[in-house]
Formats: sequence, C-alpha cells, structure tokens
Amino acid sequence: MNKNQRTTLHTLYVLALAALMGACTSAPSQPAAPMPPTIAQHSTPDLASYDWNLTAAFDAQGQPDGRWLLAGREPLQLHFEDQRLSVRKLCNVLGADFGTQGNDIQLTQTMSTKRACADQALMQLEDRVGALLPTMKRYQLRAAGTPELQLWFADGSRWELAGQPTPQTQYGGPAERIFLEVAPERVACSHGVMKNAQCLRVREIRYADNGVKQSVGEWQMFYGEIQGWQHEKGMRNVLRINRYAVKTPPADASAYAYVLDMVVETERVK
Repeated sequence: MNKNQRTTLHTLYVLALAALMGACTSAPSQPAAPMPPTIAQHSTPDLASYDWNLTAAFDAQGQPDGRWLLAGREPLQLHFEDQRLSVRKLCNVLGADFGTQGNDIQLTQTMSTKRACADQALMQLEDRVGALLPTMKRYQLRAAGTPELQLWFADGSRWELAGQPTPQTQYGGPAERIFLEVAPERVACSHGVMKNAQCLRVREIRYADNGVKQSVGEWQMFYGEIQGWQHEKGMRNVLRINRYAVKTPPADASAYAYVLDMVVETERVK
C-alpha cells in the first residue's frame, strides 16, 4: 500500500469516526451504559452557555496541585452540550455523557479519539484527566464577575474554572461546518497596519457524506487565527471548523469567526 492510499484510508477512518462521535468524541465499542435513573437527564443552560477553562486545581487537603496545568500550554477546557461533556485542548478530545440533580453531577466512563501526540507531558495529562473525570461528584456555579465553575471529585480534590461564552452564545445562530487544511509554515503577509505579519496558509477540502474527498481548493492566506487551536511549526493539519458569521465585525476584520471543532488529520513535515 503506497503513502497516498494510507493517507486516504486514514482520512476515511477519521471522518467516519467523527460522524459517529456526534459531539466530537469517538464511539465506544459497546453502547454507553444508560445514566442512573436518579440523575436528571436534561441540559444545564448555565453550564452549556460557557466554555470552562481550568484556572486552578487543589488536592484533598486544599493544597494547590500543579499537575493539571502545563507551563507554556493553554489550560484544558470543558464544554457541556446536550448531556455531553467534552474536554478540549489536550492531545485528543475526551468525552462522556453527564447528568445533574441539584448540585450533584455524574459522568459515564470517558471516551476518546486516538490521535497520537508528540508532547509526552500532554499525553500524560490526558491520561490523568481521563481517569479523574468519571469520579466527578459535585459542581457549583458563581455568576459574580467572570462566571466561575467549581468541580469536586470523589477523592476530595477540586478544580476551579473560568467561563467564557461559547461561540454559539457569542455569535448566535448555527455554524457552518467546513474543513481546512493548514500548511506547516506561516508566511509573510500584508495585514493592515501590522508590520512583519506572518499568516497561515489554508485551503478548503470538501468531503462527501461517505468520507471520500471530493475537491481541494487553492492555497490562500488566512488573515486571522482559529479559536481553540494553536499552530505548531512544521505540522500540517486538516481541521474541522465551525464558521460563524460576525454580525458587526470591526473595520478591516473578517466577517467570520473560525472555531476549531476537531483535528481530523495531522502530519509532521520535514
């Protein structure tokens, strides 16, 4: 099997997996166990209106626990939607079903995509998060100033997270789903008043419903950033993007906001 055939099979596999995930998590080999009947099966608007970024973690004795925040890396982010919890900004996307009753919260066993990651510290963090999440027991929301979410786990440890409006809350309306291939290197570009600007190069890829690649667009300059994703020099990526129309964009700014939904494919280019 040649390289092109392997790449095509990999893309078909990942896209099929993404379609089954529904909320950006891979489907388990067996159906997820139903939530216990004592747990209320309903969405929680206050939770679902924000993405929650980890700001601090504490052990059972209330002492700061730095294992959950990596230096030089964005903190992990929790996203609640339609009884699904997704954990972002790790190597893979972790996910689980959740239910609440009062301030109690319960999760099913976590599931994950299976993308390898060169950053071993990030992979180790991902493993720790995957083991801890199913032990989540209680939550509390505080609305004063920046919304704050506190989570307690079965071992007595606690997380504190700060809320930022979800793209759906911020931009309103449904998103358009697109796929962008991002070149491994930034290039010099003319970007308004910015001097020595370095822009991403992207091209749009279109897939059929069965995952077969239909067309690949021309390379273009991308005058902005993709929310939830950080470009790594030397890495070629195919990203699944939610594109939102910005109702009143600032002058010289894009009329769209681009938000990462999933990393479909990644490859280190020498």
